[in-house]
Amino acid sequence: MPGAPESLDPIELGDAELIERAAGGDARALEVLYDRYSRVVYSFGLRIVGDQQLAEELLQEVFFRAWQQGGSFSAAKGTFLTWLLSITHNMAIDEVRKRRRRPQKSDSDDPDAVLAGVPDTGTSVEDEVWLGSLRETIGRALERLPWAQRQAIELAYFRGLTQREIAEELGEPLGTIKTRMRLGMQKLRDYLEGNEVGQT
Repeated sequence: MPGAPESLDPIELGDAELIERAAGGDARALEVLYDRYSRVVYSFGLRIVGDQQLAEELLQEVFFRAWQQGGSFSAAKGTFLTWLLSITHNMAIDEVRKRRRRPQKSDSDDPDAVLAGVPDTGTSVEDEVWLGSLRETIGRALERLPWAQRQAIELAYFRGLTQREIAEELGEPLGTIKTRMRLGMQKLRDYLEGNEVGQT
């Protein structure tokens, strides 16, 4: 939203404008983004690392990374939350691998409920509706995948396994796993792009 009045209260701005201001050194803009999404990031990180203290540390690091890389965010490529959760996922998986520990709840039968643990306290009705819509969209996307493709993606995303580790765990050739993941990710991307959830 180029040209937005500098005097406008940051709370009234959209995510793209806020991260642009934050990248330019506006601490208040970063605070607003933190208030909007810290609970979501914490819950998502906790699901992967399975440790509250580590999830809290991860939360701080994610927003520090978002501030550092804010200039690279492009609203044309997706929502700010999707970008933020991508950063969270990558950093959380790095921690899991570094500590040689698997995340908890890896055997969940409901992997589409990534954001289900977001506390209700302080969450507006609008946020709850939006998050619920996001969960449903992700859930529908996963359900549309053939089981073999979905299984491979879940092992990579929620347990942080490499393609080679997935192949070993499932007793399948590495080439087969690579093909399943490539096809599955393309189907997910196509579905999600065609069913975009509105931005904040």
